[in-house]
Amino acid sequence: MANDFIDIQLTYRNLDRYYIRTSIFEALKRHIPFFKGALLDIGCGKMPYKAYILKNSEITDYVGLDIETALIYDAKVKPDVTWDGKTMPFKDESFDCAFGTEVLEHCPDPEIVLKEVNRILKPGGMFFFTVPFLWNLHEVPNDEFRYTPFSLERYLKKGGFKDIDIKATGGWHASMAQMLGLWVKRSEMSDFKRTVFSRVLKPIMRYLIKHDKPANVIFKEGQMITGLYGTARK
Repeated sequence: MANDFIDIQLTYRNLDRYYIRTSIFEALKRHIPFFKGALLDIGCGKMPYKAYILKNSEITDYVGLDIETALIYDAKVKPDVTWDGKTMPFKDESFDCAFGTEVLEHCPDPEIVLKEVNRILKPGGMFFFTVPFLWNLHEVPNDEFRYTPFSLERYLKKGGFKDIDIKATGGWHASMAQMLGLWVKRSEMSDFKRTVFSRVLKPIMRYLIKHDKPANVIFKEGQMITGLYGTARK
């Protein structure tokens, strides 16, 4: 069975998920060369990137961590360790690197979480993260934040991080494509309309995504973004 977090093809069934998953995976791939030693997967869920990371990095120990009350996405995959959202059950400086994809928006006290991530990292350890910006309410009522690059940087600094690098997963074109995908797959409409609109919108979305240039996005007045990713160091 294909891993639809990694083996991603644009289809009529995934118009809502295609861009966000593609952009997260592309960002992750760019940072895999920096993944070494012991890694902590924060908010791991079903750990969709584990096999890819272990195969393509110098990670020697992969630990999946999730909140005790986390939603179960795959009953066959359980986190290696659970925590209460306040104190991670690890000693100081236990990990060489950590990552959390689409997790920080669910943390009611992100400063507490980031301080814990900083604590368990070794000096110089890297934290890789992604957060959504243009996305529907999800895991309600545990959907807390949509970060701007400025607020995210401020929280990371309060958490004790330095060398912070934040980039956009997509700009205006990708934002329009993502919104169209969410609308056609998740808004209320008849099955007939959903089928018709999906066929109409798929090529438009493909065009928009092809012409988006996230590497050129500057965080300036009036800019639209799909989400954010980046790294920070202890």
